[in-house]
Amino acid sequence: MTESSPSTSTLTRERDFYRALVWRRQLILAGLLIALVFSLCVDLALGPARYSLGEVFTALLAPDSVSDQVRVVLWEIRMPVALMALVVGASLSIAGAQMQTILSNPLASPFTLGISAGAGFGAALGLAFGVALVPAAIDYVIPLNAFLMAMLTSFLIHALSMRRGVTIETIILLGIAMVFIFNSLMALIQFFASQQAVAAVVFWTMGSLTKATWPKLWMSLAVLCVVVPLLARHGWALTAMRLGDSKAESLGVKPRALRLEVLVLVSLLAAIAVAFVGTIGFIGLVGPHIARMLVGEDQRFFLPGSALCGALILSIGSVLSKVILPGTVIPIGIITSLVGIPFFLFLILGRKKASW
Repeated sequence: MTESSPSTSTLTRERDFYRALVWRRQLILAGLLIALVFSLCVDLALGPARYSLGEVFTALLAPDSVSDQVRVVLWEIRMPVALMALVVGASLSIAGAQMQTILSNPLASPFTLGISAGAGFGAALGLAFGVALVPAAIDYVIPLNAFLMAMLTSFLIHALSMRRGVTIETIILLGIAMVFIFNSLMALIQFFASQQAVAAVVFWTMGSLTKATWPKLWMSLAVLCVVVPLLARHGWALTAMRLGDSKAESLGVKPRALRLEVLVLVSLLAAIAVAFVGTIGFIGLVGPHIARMLVGEDQRFFLPGSALCGALILSIGSVLSKVILPGTVIPIGIITSLVGIPFFLFLILGRKKASW
């Protein structure tokens, strides 16, 4: 009995530590959610006509109690843009998080693998020359072109990665090669396009939320709601993937099949996001790193943490795009790059111990 007491005491301490750890991570997620709601309200309050947070809360909770002008501005004009920032931020951050997980590379994201560059090339074809990859859907030429090229890029990378002897490092290099290829093709398009078309292409590549509409928002949200449960279903296996392919296989995980499925899902997330708002950088890099620092690698917390961090970063970026130059909305891609570059460098250089 005395011999089993220390073991029982140890198990009790470990159980209490685990419960405290879970509780702390749940509190962090709740804090991120509260910060996200506050940022959303601030985003809705800012614009050419500014409203107080009290007016925003009233319009959200009781739309009939505010004037028609306030209701139209907040619900019809600003709400789709503000919510699109949350959906796109969450989508890009989740895509980056899972790419980093399956490729075991801290720099993996939709942008470093060329998916965003492919989307930009597809959009540029429609903007500069009116080329429609799906002629029947003429009203959605730009987003459909971007989506199809992004998915084509991801499938091409996967097809090349299936060749014998191809490693994870090779996949990253393939993605970088895709970035250079599509950037060169983009430059070629701008060289032959008219001045007006070049301006449109450049503006699209900066990334902007201003053209968000309710139909675009619902489509983006639908993809997010479909993909997240599918990723959550593989939560345990994705957590095991961080141990390496050999250890994951010993635990019953099939790394190759899982990597293919996750790559398709996150490519879908990234493609639909970039198709509607253009190129927005660093969300897929910074968001997962912040989530990893806050809640660790356990997918039960890492997946929602990445979504909340990405949504919060892009929502704050939307707020900054309105307040830096009053009366002017700066393209959101510029804001995320200006904020993301130094912050990402701080995350890398400021960490005493790398987790990779």
